[in-house]
Amino acid sequence: MTPAFVFPGQGSQFPGMARELFAQNDAVRQLLTQANDILGFSLTELMFNGSEDDLRRTDVTQPAIFAHSVAQFVAVPDRAVGMAAGHSLGEFSALVAAGVLDFADALRLVARRAQAMQAACEEQPGTMAAILGLADDVVERICQEISAGGDVVVAANYNCPGQLVVSGAVRGVELACEQLKAAGAKRALLLPVGGAFHSPLMQSAATALGEAIEKTTFREARCSVYQNVDGQPHRAPAKIKANLLAQLTAPVRWTQSVQRMAADGAPDFVECGPGKVLQGLVKKIVPLATVASAQ
Repeated sequence: MTPAFVFPGQGSQFPGMARELFAQNDAVRQLLTQANDILGFSLTELMFNGSEDDLRRTDVTQPAIFAHSVAQFVAVPDRAVGMAAGHSLGEFSALVAAGVLDFADALRLVARRAQAMQAACEEQPGTMAAILGLADDVVERICQEISAGGDVVVAANYNCPGQLVVSGAVRGVELACEQLKAAGAKRALLLPVGGAFHSPLMQSAATALGEAIEKTTFREARCSVYQNVDGQPHRAPAKIKANLLAQLTAPVRWTQSVQRMAADGAPDFVECGPGKVLQGLVKKIVPLATVASAQ
């Protein structure tokens, strides 16, 4: 069976990203040059020569990771895709790999998503925290209790067993960290992020992105795309659009997505994009899986 391709999300960027790919591959050079033209600024200059602070800006980070991920996919000699999935932002890369979106349209959506998320962060400040070593249902219960008291905090990223990220208002997340450590979490770490991603505080971003999605052509997927909101395989354009939009305010069910891909017969997982974060998560979710970076 052909491999499952997975694509990383925000946080996997690094200075110099995609520089070697650009130098070595004509198709990659064409793709990244097109990205510069679409965005109206030199994304490649920031990717190749920008600092960590430059790459941490949401309006740069998201297009850069997306462009790098698709560029690495384009450079794969055999791009037969059995299944595809992306972590948060990476879902846009997965949709390009599955033929649902073309690169230019997806990049425009990614840029709009980044702008909308930044605006939402400024409207409603929030944060996120990684919770390690606690059962999902315990994290969910404590978050629900805190939210019922008026301080929004929700389970946001189901990354792998024993690693769950919570998101919400600053006070809600701080309360969650205190109570989850008291409940037995090994660690509860505030993350250096600019907002409450994958929480109800991103609703204004979802509204703005929804308008852009409705104007964009989505095609039937060539392979199953396992989407974040439910961890299930999808091919129909209408359902994919709805799930992609819901993703901004809903949790990323990465654990469930990888479990379902494995249950559906994924023999190998290939990560396309900067870093190797997803390879580590996949091995924790499915220890017998074969994982690798795209070559």
